[in-house]
Amino acid sequence: MSVKNPTSYQSQNKTISIGSFTFESGDQLPNVELAYERFGPPGAPTILICHALTGNQYAVGSEEQPGWWAGLIGRGLPIDTSKFQVITFNVLGGCHGSTGPASLDPETGEPYRLSFPPVTVRDIVHSQRKALRELGINRLHAVAGGSLGGMQAYEWGLLYPTFMKQLFILAATPYLSDYGIAFNHIGARAIKDDPSFNHGNYPSNQHLKGFEIARMAGMITYRSQTLFQKRFDRNQKEDASYDIQSYLDYQGDKIKDRFDANSYLYLLEAMNHHDIGRGRGGWKQASQHYEAQVYTLSFEHDLLYPFDFIKSFSDHVPGSEHFHSDTDYGHDGFLVEFNGWASWIGNKIN
Repeated sequence: MSVKNPTSYQSQNKTISIGSFTFESGDQLPNVELAYERFGPPGAPTILICHALTGNQYAVGSEEQPGWWAGLIGRGLPIDTSKFQVITFNVLGGCHGSTGPASLDPETGEPYRLSFPPVTVRDIVHSQRKALRELGINRLHAVAGGSLGGMQAYEWGLLYPTFMKQLFILAATPYLSDYGIAFNHIGARAIKDDPSFNHGNYPSNQHLKGFEIARMAGMITYRSQTLFQKRFDRNQKEDASYDIQSYLDYQGDKIKDRFDANSYLYLLEAMNHHDIGRGRGGWKQASQHYEAQVYTLSFEHDLLYPFDFIKSFSDHVPGSEHFHSDTDYGHDGFLVEFNGWASWIGNKIN
């Protein structure tokens, strides 16, 4: 399949209002906006891309600043933008243009901060559905995402089962395990117990040492012991510190420049409460209600979202297919080494 009018090929980075929005909690905001990237021919079938915890809407990006899935999406790539258009929203509760804790409360003129309503993965999906309606998109060819993005894909298939033809769920399980919640708790406590956090009323991220620690803890779960050993091999600097320590320090410092600590906390909570079986009789019962074709991908050494649980879910979904990627990266495998798994996706999109 190819698009008849390639001259209509477009790239858009905009924000759209979805009006008032009611959260699962019952809280309501009068005007919610979602920032998005839209890439490809406007008349082509649409694939929705869902981002991970500290991701954003720039899945494709530009030549100067490639997006986080630029190795997967583009002309001639597995998600081929000469055949499909792709849309990625910055999630509700995020900090890259969508309404979130750092947004101004119209009633007070001050940022919402911790007065922002609690966000669930289902809230995120419902908000994206409203945004797609505003964009005139009433059918998706597929939904694809990894980690928190994979959680969204799970919920898309249950909240709107006939809205898409295919689901691609990468590096995500039907619910977040206690192990995952434990690491999220360490990160959240590090942020909240930092005196500079001041109950969410910090002027900027720059003095939040707890945020740095939270990111370091997260990075340990995203990469594997095998990869760390190969990359750092106990190498030391002249001051006797280890390269792995410098790497974690760098990652902790960098997060403060590109993400909001309150948004980080809200999205950690959304991940903690992710459970497709909630209110649906458990995950095995819920897995029987997918109408789209489901494709799941797991990654070797993924501490948080292991092969056996994802494969077990796949086995319970009628007609589902599963692929396991042998990688040293662990969880972050869904963001790298595209040559090891991306062609599998490309062969399944139809």
